Amino acid sequence: MASAVRVRFAPSPTGLLHIGNAQTALFNSLFARHHRGTVILRIEDTDLERSTEEFLGRILEDLQWLGIHWQEGPDKNGAEGPYRQSQRLPLYRDHAERLLNGARAYKCFCSPERLESLRQHQLSKGMMPRYDGKCRSLSEKDILSMESEGHRPVIRFRVGGGSILFDDLIHGKMKFASEGIGDFIMVRSDGMPAYNFACVIDDHSMHVSHVIRGEDHLSNTPRQIMVYQTLGWEPPAFAHHPLILGPDRSPLSKRHGATAVSQYREDGFLPEALLNYLVLLGWTSPSGEEVLPLEKIAEEFSLSVLSRSAPIHSLKKLEWLNSFYIRNKDDRELSELLLPYLEKEGLSVDRVDRSYLIQVAAAVKDNLGILSHVKGYLGIFFDEKFFFDEEARAILLDSTHRETLGSVLGALEGFPSIDQEGWPSLVAEMEKKTGRKGKKLYAPLRAGITGRTKGPELIKTFPLLGKERILKRLRMALEIT
Repeated sequence: MASAVRVRFAPSPTGLLHIGNAQTALFNSLFARHHRGTVILRIEDTDLERSTEEFLGRILEDLQWLGIHWQEGPDKNGAEGPYRQSQRLPLYRDHAERLLNGARAYKCFCSPERLESLRQHQLSKGMMPRYDGKCRSLSEKDILSMESEGHRPVIRFRVGGGSILFDDLIHGKMKFASEGIGDFIMVRSDGMPAYNFACVIDDHSMHVSHVIRGEDHLSNTPRQIMVYQTLGWEPPAFAHHPLILGPDRSPLSKRHGATAVSQYREDGFLPEALLNYLVLLGWTSPSGEEVLPLEKIAEEFSLSVLSRSAPIHSLKKLEWLNSFYIRNKDDRELSELLLPYLEKEGLSVDRVDRSYLIQVAAAVKDNLGILSHVKGYLGIFFDEKFFFDEEARAILLDSTHRETLGSVLGALEGFPSIDQEGWPSLVAEMEKKTGRKGKKLYAPLRAGITGRTKGPELIKTFPLLGKERILKRLRMALEIT
């Protein structure tokens, strides 16, 4: 592999960053890191109506949160800038003029209505929709007449004959017949370059060596190769990875749940877990391990072993990975990550002792699939959120369980202190006083102390609550009617 590996990720700021696009960014980043190359962030913002600074800011924020970095881009100095297509329009105009003057492009005045009618006619005949070349042979006089009447043309690339061949680094040898493509638009009537023209100019001028993108762009590649060849440029290497599908094997969309990186972030997924998950959707480590740090993934990463089969999104797998990373977080760091979710539930965390929050984080970390799940356990540790849920109340209304809790209350009143070191002695005392063990003891005990039927281990919960709060809750439990 040549040392000058240069890749690009080129989002359009017309919406939030989709996890499919994040996977593309990740593959580019890993490939560049593996080969000590350069990542370029280019903003494709020629859709002026839909592109916004807000979406651009959100995209940059999500990429940075994920830990995907770039060496050249709109927020960094780089020799090949500017890195926003809206700031590169003179460059596109120059090359469009070059192709017009060389008769490899022409002006087309066909109306949207005519083009749609043509498309419907071709579909009704079982034909692949393509432009029929009506404006290919317009004379200079015809063109001047149309323009003087105020008609604004598009500029179309004049497609030649033969086949377009290229080697895809994932799919292998590819062949497209030019007859099925039709003369495509290079520049729209508003003067903005179309995708298949602009990205060729940009990739060449930015010295991109490898174009790594989703396979939805596979059909664009022959068009782009024709532009490269016409301009006398060497195309980059291409790699088109499969797109992520929903569980029903249809393209991943909002009906399958969250698709935006920002939504996973808001729900409480960790960036390292989401990155780990996205790379596993298409790549397998030679070691067979699934939980890998980004440095190790970059060391082992190769485009040649990316799967050709479309991966299926599994929220269950993502939550499993996320729970692993949560369990392995430092308790102090985890407590900081939980703060926004505690505040969202109305807790005044600025009044809570930070050392207590660290202990709460340590107690619940084994129970969290995502950070926002902490809201289900707040009632255990914070009195203002404490209540007995319906399942707990059902247990506490049972006369046998009430008898057990009455005996537990007596045992705890005479017990000196409650901490993890004394837990075995406390359990032995409760078993002795109640005559019960296992579920017959722990089910009513958990319901009475925490107000829930599920939660962190009681050995972690008891010391955090302390003797007085536990006694108070047991008395409350025995008063339920």
